Amino acid sequence: MQHHARVIVIVVLLAAQAALAWAEARAPRLPAELEPGGSATVATVIDGDSLTLADGRTLRLVGIQAPKLPKGRPNFPEWPLAGAARAALGEIADGRSVTLGFGGARQDRYGRVLAHLARADDGLWIEGELLRRGLARVYTFPDNRAAAPAMYALEVEARQARRGIWADPFYAVLTPEQALEHVDAFEIVEGRVVEAVRVSSGVYLNFGADWHTAFTLHLRGDALKLFRAAGIDPLALRGAALRARGYIRRDRGRAVIDITHPEEIERL
Repeated sequence: MQHHARVIVIVVLLAAQAALAWAEARAPRLPAELEPGGSATVATVIDGDSLTLADGRTLRLVGIQAPKLPKGRPNFPEWPLAGAARAALGEIADGRSVTLGFGGARQDRYGRVLAHLARADDGLWIEGELLRRGLARVYTFPDNRAAAPAMYALEVEARQARRGIWADPFYAVLTPEQALEHVDAFEIVEGRVVEAVRVSSGVYLNFGADWHTAFTLHLRGDALKLFRAAGIDPLALRGAALRARGYIRRDRGRAVIDITHPEEIERL
């Protein structure tokens, strides 16, 4: 009996070690393309994508958008799972030593540090882990676009598994026909480009035959420069299936997202 008990214990330990190794292998790691930015200690977690460091700096996790808390803003409704995102960031990072990685602008207009973070002890990429858990969406800017492919891969995995926010209709990927119902909100819209036209200094990607009412992506001059630098011709996207993200605005009878850089569009 003792022999059998020892065998069972060994099997359980081996299974636990294998599970740990599998989890560590899947844990997101800070992309190598980022520039090292030193180390710090996390003092407090503010919400799902921002925190304070022990040296007094406030840091915004760059490349993602977690569900938003009101944080004292009047008439601002809390987004679904905002509390869960904050709790997850606390679990992952609170009190931990972290290393910073930079891939673009290092500070925003509010004076916050803009950086990717990894835990110093095990290398866990914090933005990547929040995306993997489905507690954030990819959210890039023209001056902070690094690591977008790695972040999109983690977001897609979480969405397909319906983890976190991806099981809540509030964060559902919209069809072009639904976009007009979500004006002034950051949304993800998926569909096929019917028409790609240049008008003056901009390009319009229309997702319907009637441009007066069709959901549209608008690329202005600065965006077109970034597309050219990336070797992408927006006019060649006619007929392409795309997933685009950004804030939706109303332009008379249609919904428009102003695309500012290539990473706001995924070609499906």
